[in-house]
Amino acid sequence: MVISNMAEGLLRGVEGATDRLTAPFSDPVVRLGVTGLSEAGKTVFITSLVANLLDRGRMPGLRAAAASEIRSVWLQPQPDDTLPRFDYEAHRARLTGENPAWPEGTRRISQLRLSFRIEPAGFFSRLAGPQTVHLDIVDYPGEWLLDLGLMEKSFADWSAEVISRARRRPVAAPWLAELDAADPGAKLEEPDAQALAGAFTAYLHAARKEGYADLGPGRFLLPGDMEGSPVLTFAPLPPGQAPRGSLAHEFERRYESYKRNVVKPFFREHFARIDRQVVLIDVLGALHSGPQAFDDLRLAMADILSAFRPGRASWLTRAFGGRRVERILFAATKADHLHHTQHGALSEIAAAMLREAKDRADFAGATTAAMAIASLRTTVEDKVSHQGAELSVVKGRVAGDRQAAFHPGTLPSDPGHLLHPAREGAAAWADDGYAAASFLPARVTLKPGEGPPHIRLDSAAEFLFGDKL
Repeated sequence: MVISNMAEGLLRGVEGATDRLTAPFSDPVVRLGVTGLSEAGKTVFITSLVANLLDRGRMPGLRAAAASEIRSVWLQPQPDDTLPRFDYEAHRARLTGENPAWPEGTRRISQLRLSFRIEPAGFFSRLAGPQTVHLDIVDYPGEWLLDLGLMEKSFADWSAEVISRARRRPVAAPWLAELDAADPGAKLEEPDAQALAGAFTAYLHAARKEGYADLGPGRFLLPGDMEGSPVLTFAPLPPGQAPRGSLAHEFERRYESYKRNVVKPFFREHFARIDRQVVLIDVLGALHSGPQAFDDLRLAMADILSAFRPGRASWLTRAFGGRRVERILFAATKADHLHHTQHGALSEIAAAMLREAKDRADFAGATTAAMAIASLRTTVEDKVSHQGAELSVVKGRVAGDRQAAFHPGTLPSDPGHLLHPAREGAAAWADDGYAAASFLPARVTLKPGEGPPHIRLDSAAEFLFGDKL
């Protein structure tokens, strides 16, 4: 058995070394990670991006498309047979059918490979002949990234942080009542453990509905096939004695097991292999939820981005399997919920929210950018009279299949007018606040060669991987 294991390990090592040595001489591959917390629009982003790369009539900002250097694009079987395929065809049909609707959100990791046949412009480039470039798109829940911050935290430290935040939130009252009644030092009884973990999980779901973002562990919200397992049956506990066989001792053991058996494999097998990353942020949703939710999103995204290993990998490091995130795009989604005159302010707010993480990435050598996008444009712009003044609005399809005009409020040109009260714990915005809309996908008739309508999706693609095309 020992000899067999050693031989198997040696074989895997030789195969891995061979793959790494031949990688520099094979078709180039760009591995794009797409993430963001719930409601940020990951599934719609990937679906619209792929559709607009297959039919590039709406992609003038992608230079290789504008210069007609992309000869063809096609979907290929994904390289990893162990991962689910991103169901592009079903999502596209749902978004662009006769009665378009939003697809279900990301609940697990999935992958899709898009291949480009490139014929570069220029005499010397043409001598080299056409090239093939593969784009591997990896979709995964942003909530899972929150778990990466757990790796440096003990159970006691994590518990103290979570309980402290929860005591400032009314939505946590039911869970905190059960927590205060529990005896962490008492003998473990599995029904009690399940009840306490269930109350904690219910709090996380309720807090997410309230607009809060720092809601790990991520698998508690999106458990997949782990639902009901002991590795998801624990909760934060106040400090105290934890004798062997007690509730506190077992919860700490399960917390460490979660880090070892759930978080580490995800980082090692998927996240650490990303080349380019887009982080989708629902800034407008956070604004609507108020200053505390807005600041909570800022802190959660900073925690997520601290897990990246930004910087430019050397040729030798890349050849032998080491990767670093070279480009990171911070994309404020749902720009179609605003008149175009406010898109600049939305981009500035997103950049300011992520300033600390962006500065770290820039310092490490990564290229970063922030922009306001709409993966699928659902509205048209209009002007309406309101209290004797002309107001810029957007109009779109809402529930009941009717058209409605919407104005969310005027975003400040200085992001500090939002960041300062949020950091200071203000209960509400100084003005009337910011409204949120729930537009449905618009009915569209696509011409041959056209993908779905969008806002700046071509610019996002150019930044993320245009240099490879």
